[in-house]
Amino acid sequence: MKALLALAASSCLPQLAGAAQEAPIPPQGIGRRIRHLSYSDIGGRPDSVQVMVNRRHVYVGHMFSNGVTILDAADPRRLKRVGFFTGGDYTRTHHLQVAEDLLLLANGANIVAMQSYDNLRGYFENALADSITNRKKFRSGLSIHDISRPAEMKEIAFLEMQGFGINRLWWPGGRYAFVAAHFDGFTDHILAIVDLQNITKPEIVSRWWLPGMNRAAGEAPALAPGRRVALHHMLTAGDRGYGAWRDGGLTVHDISDPAKPKLLSRINWSPPFPGGTHTALPLPGRSLVIVADEANAEMCAKGTFYTFVVDVRAPENPVPIATLPTPRERNFCTLGTFGPHNLHENRPGSFRSEQTIFATYNNAGVRVFDIKDAFAPKEIAYWVPPAPKRLIDPRPNVALAAKAADIYVTTDGLMYVSDWNAGLNVLQYEG
Repeated sequence: MKALLALAASSCLPQLAGAAQEAPIPPQGIGRRIRHLSYSDIGGRPDSVQVMVNRRHVYVGHMFSNGVTILDAADPRRLKRVGFFTGGDYTRTHHLQVAEDLLLLANGANIVAMQSYDNLRGYFENALADSITNRKKFRSGLSIHDISRPAEMKEIAFLEMQGFGINRLWWPGGRYAFVAAHFDGFTDHILAIVDLQNITKPEIVSRWWLPGMNRAAGEAPALAPGRRVALHHMLTAGDRGYGAWRDGGLTVHDISDPAKPKLLSRINWSPPFPGGTHTALPLPGRSLVIVADEANAEMCAKGTFYTFVVDVRAPENPVPIATLPTPRERNFCTLGTFGPHNLHENRPGSFRSEQTIFATYNNAGVRVFDIKDAFAPKEIAYWVPPAPKRLIDPRPNVALAAKAADIYVTTDGLMYVSDWNAGLNVLQYEG
């Protein structure tokens, strides 16, 4: 394992630094085996994060605009705005889940609007409980919406969570939702498992956190200043849960009893790598997990962030066996944030594969990988977006550069790709 990590750590920056000056990227982007179909500014709110699809409608959570936009995607070449929902001023609803004609929505503090970060890294290097200095009134908790009429979001329940609210959640349908939420007294987002058996009266049945996060109980911080331990979110497969804890690494849990989630193992490759563990995508048929570490510094200031292939045949001893190839066809370190952000999460009803991985890579756009040989992944397609015309991100010292954030892939290879500043692109995978 040490040899693998050392090899990956040495493999990126010198080669990228020597790249030739590239030509500007055209409005339709630059792609290989991916075709650009259309673009939407999402009804004038181009700050987009998570994307969900239901009944030929697209639901887009916003990073800064305090709401969710609904787009009619009957013709993916001409997306039409048909609705907007907001939880109110200063309430960020950037992450959502859709199944069974229901939408579960993360409600929490619009952190950027309540803190004066002087650069992008401030958000990623401070505990949430210590970040907000200009607190405003906001809504904190889980809202549940009936979307059987797709252009509407009819709220049918709200589960309040005292704290700074939810970051992200996982619910592919069924009885339980897995929520990354902050509660008063904790340093940052922890795991909360929510029982949805009575959909209008959701109930938290358990909470789980890493040592050092329960400040109210006197737990001492486990990491040095400048490093953030927080559950970004957990994905599940059967009775296993896979948690991504930013600078706290990857956890594997037995969730056969949701009221008592049991830790099976934890692995953290930061240091030597820069951390930011964001998404742990299980491939249960192959006993693998694909783990993306979110790049969270501009111009490669913290080194190279990777997406790891982890063998979990022995869940008590997960082992990294490879990393996905780092894009090299341009010098992405010269402007903006370069490296992984998120993965297409193989949701029921979407494109599902244990050999083809779709990922967003910030200014390097969309990447598609073949991992048939898990020890030697290959990039097989890509699409690089142009820079946005303007920034929506209000933080100072943020580069005007593409920031591909989230990706949803339909069963026919149609891709909806969001950008923190630049709206939604619709692409067609031609692999």
